Amino acid sequence: MTSSIQNRQVTNTIIMIRPIQFRMNEQTAVNNYYQKNIDNVLNVNEKAQQEFDQFVNTLKEVGIQVIVIADDPKNDTPDSIFPNNWVSFHENGDIGLYPMFAKNRRKERRPEVLDKIEASGFEINNIVDYTTAEDEELFLEGTGSLVLDRTNRKAYCALSPRAHEDLLIEFCEDFEYTPVIFNANQTVNNKRLPIYHTNVMMSIGETFAIICLECIDDKKERKNIISHLKNDAKEIITITEQQVNNFAGNMLQVVGLGDKRYLVMSSAAFNSLSKEQIHKIESHCTILHSELSTIEMLGGGSARCMMAEVFLPKKLG
Repeated sequence: MTSSIQNRQVTNTIIMIRPIQFRMNEQTAVNNYYQKNIDNVLNVNEKAQQEFDQFVNTLKEVGIQVIVIADDPKNDTPDSIFPNNWVSFHENGDIGLYPMFAKNRRKERRPEVLDKIEASGFEINNIVDYTTAEDEELFLEGTGSLVLDRTNRKAYCALSPRAHEDLLIEFCEDFEYTPVIFNANQTVNNKRLPIYHTNVMMSIGETFAIICLECIDDKKERKNIISHLKNDAKEIITITEQQVNNFAGNMLQVVGLGDKRYLVMSSAAFNSLSKEQIHKIESHCTILHSELSTIEMLGGGSARCMMAEVFLPKKLG
């Protein structure tokens, strides 16, 4: 691999899992405070499928390569729509498999998903498997827990019940990243509680970073993150905790037709942004958004969570 390939921050290929049994997952709601149990929502899975299909179409229309894989109806996997939590794909042909907090999410790790990726022309050379940590009740939920600056080889991680520091260090040793560790909180019933995934409050693009500094209560940790981002020449675009509640941190930069860059988000996230924030983002890339309200409300995740980026090398011949 050349360094230019190894250091790509964005890709034009993503994996998405079409839901079959989507609903509010009671096992994740214990520490995902963005989930809302709305009793009067009917046809939840059908609505989620409609939002999913429209989202996929929105991505494909601008030339983003989307590999859609159906969930397995044999499994009770209401969160299968969020594949980036259990798998990550890397430039050297390695993939990571991650330990999941919720027991019913562990069934999402299906070999046939990897088979489909290989059948799509990508090469998997090695599997780095962290899943035995589940036996010790230790978790690290993929690029939900990890926000990767692939260019500068830094892994930003807000510690939580789903992101254990020991596993973060192990990942960084295996994949040659520098850990940037901090604590991020949200206000729930007048209490400051850990945000379950780093990628809810932070997103890193090629030339910018979107982050909610309000969520980082410790001033030293906040200054450390700002220092890292500035040293790596990222424009810091700050968002508020209220905007985080509208999933404005849950965004992903991808590549479309003609090598054009897009920042993908939900319509709720887009509508929460100020004109100034939109202007700053659009100085780096084009905004692409889609309506995901049912998925956000019941799943507690948004656009970024639904996309697992593929950085694997293409098979030769």
